Amino acid sequence: MYVVELSIKLSPMPIAVQRKELADAQALYDSIRQALEGSGPRVLELSCEKEPDKKVCLLSSEVVAVQLFEKSAGGAGGKRPGFSFDG
Repeated sequence: MYVVELSIKLSPMPIAVQRKELADAQALYDSIRQALEGSGPRVLELSCEKEPDKKVCLLSSEVVAVQLFEKSAGGAGGKRPGFSFDG
């Protein structure tokens, strides 16, 4: 399972969307990145792979960061998302 996580301006909680396949997660990450690189705000619609009727829309101008990581099977230990000096 892969997670695409978006940090939103003035929000302590990120928005996360899961994808089963790396290719699908990478495609979503790339589309969000293109929206961030574009001029002017765009509406981004994210949907749930498991429940397609579950959706959220947000403005690309409100996204501060986007990251892609693999969700570990175990809750503790393992590699943390983001960047750290802990390896």
